[in-house]
Amino acid sequence: MTPFGTSGLTVFPLVLGGNTFGWTSDAAESRAVLDAFVAQGGNFIDTADSYTAWIDGNSGGESETIIGSWLAQRSRNSILIGTKVSQHPDFRGLAAANVKAAAEASLTRLGTDYIDVYFAHYDDVSVPLEETAAAFDALVTAGKIRAVALSNYSADRIQEWFTIAQTNGFATPVALQPHYNLLHRTDVEGELAPIIAEHKLAVLPYFGLAAGFLTGKYRSVDDIGDTDRSRYLNRYASAQAFSIVDALEEIAQAHATAIAAVALAWLRSRTGVLAPLASARTVEQLSEVMASTHLELMPDEIATLDAVSEPRSA
Repeated sequence: MTPFGTSGLTVFPLVLGGNTFGWTSDAAESRAVLDAFVAQGGNFIDTADSYTAWIDGNSGGESETIIGSWLAQRSRNSILIGTKVSQHPDFRGLAAANVKAAAEASLTRLGTDYIDVYFAHYDDVSVPLEETAAAFDALVTAGKIRAVALSNYSADRIQEWFTIAQTNGFATPVALQPHYNLLHRTDVEGELAPIIAEHKLAVLPYFGLAAGFLTGKYRSVDDIGDTDRSRYLNRYASAQAFSIVDALEEIAQAHATAIAAVALAWLRSRTGVLAPLASARTVEQLSEVMASTHLELMPDEIATLDAVSEPRSA
């Protein structure tokens, strides 16, 4: 386990993403994945109140509900739960009243008295940042959440949140959840890097496998077709992207491991990254991503992946 920023919590080197629960994984499959994750040492489960509102017939909160049902059969103290606010159809934005109401709804679905890490999912520029920061601090004071975190925030807005929090004595963010993987490096390694270092933010990258692109399953545009994740996958598809997958495959063969494990091990090697997020539809998929937690890449392998994934001008 690794210290989680300045929060006092400790985290396994892989976070289980809950975005498949209630989407590509039904309740039974989701519970099997959760059981297997914990059995192999995992302790942090990430979700959001909006998962999985994008599915016909769903209204949001399905992932939290599945996790809550599973959590009821577990020791709460041994599990860390992270969830997010701002995108649920009934709780959009980061106004103070909405943050409070959304947190209460998440607590009910999760069947717990507290959320370990509460993320502002997306910035809401329509609300004064001081109001949002105060709302999160009030939840900390009330014991509803243990730590404040941000996702999808620019460096300037992260700094503004810290300035407001420090000026007013509010709880400061301890973690950042950005989009970061071998196919999307510029944001984290560019504008976000100084702010991450300055405030010692724990980085928990989402889309660590680029929506499944970096598993090796897709070797051409035709392979993507009309899959559940095609709207994400098509954003990544390029000649460079397929070259990256080829490099991952060569390294994976050298270690007798899965391509996904190599992609996540590279991400875990990056400065500031505490634990990548990865989701798994099945227990078999989970085994591939869990292999990343004990895979240490050689310096020349990291250099190879750095070079083949170097961001290129459009």
